Amino acid sequence: MSNIKNIIPERAADIGNFLVGRLLPFREKRMIGPFVFIDHMGPIHLKMDENFDVPPHPHVGLSTLTYLFEGSIMHRDSLGTEVEINPGAVNWMTAGKGVVHSERTPPKLRDKEKSLHGLQIWVGLPKELEKMEPSFNHIEKEDIPTWEENGIEYKLIAGECFNRKSPVPVHSKLFLLELKSKERRKVNLSDHLFGESGIYILEGTIITEDISYEPKQILVAKDHKLCEFEMGKDTTIYIFGGEPFDEMRHIHWNFVASDKTIIEKAREDWKNQRFPKVPGETEFVPLPN
Repeated sequence: MSNIKNIIPERAADIGNFLVGRLLPFREKRMIGPFVFIDHMGPIHLKMDENFDVPPHPHVGLSTLTYLFEGSIMHRDSLGTEVEINPGAVNWMTAGKGVVHSERTPPKLRDKEKSLHGLQIWVGLPKELEKMEPSFNHIEKEDIPTWEENGIEYKLIAGECFNRKSPVPVHSKLFLLELKSKERRKVNLSDHLFGESGIYILEGTIITEDISYEPKQILVAKDHKLCEFEMGKDTTIYIFGGEPFDEMRHIHWNFVASDKTIIEKAREDWKNQRFPKVPGETEFVPLPN
């Protein structure tokens, strides 16, 4: 019997001037552990007169994780943060009761040809922390735990796993792992995962029970204790999940909450521009109907 409960395909979504591949939420699986939203950005090549620009927009009730494979993004937020994220580093912003940020091509690249490729991830907050003070953390590539085992390169981007802990300051029990294989290799993660788990195939192949799975889809496991598979040659995957929350999470636009009244208040506050401002920014993304 297969241990795969759901197969989630990557679907095209428009985020303004940029098309992404939407992975979560999915109609048959809204969350995986505390993970509520995953977008695959790119890969895309931008011309000299093209830039990635997402004007100031708000969030509540979640943490955002930006992880790039290629290119760079300038992050600015209402806390006064201004930092450029580059491949392998992690931007971790906890919105809590409310934060506003923009994401743009850095000034030094705006008149040059450039590429962009990466993951944008939202992680829900525990109910008791949904209205916490917002915060921002930037973790450099060199500070992310990496190791090699049985010919597979591992990277613990966030959370705890394999008796290791990422410096990303998460707020619940979760894990986000990167695995890379140059040759076909067997993997057994049964003793290391917990809660719910999913595998996103970025490139290459996953083989389980004589069935091959290709890129641009998430495989959701029925039971993390049976997480055994093979990675094909030149394969990169992301394994993520953790302990699910007791309460469901509502998602509306950029807002996540266990209580719909929190989302409605956030809508009204953004509509009436009561959120804090991003220093140096005058544009904003209007509230969708």
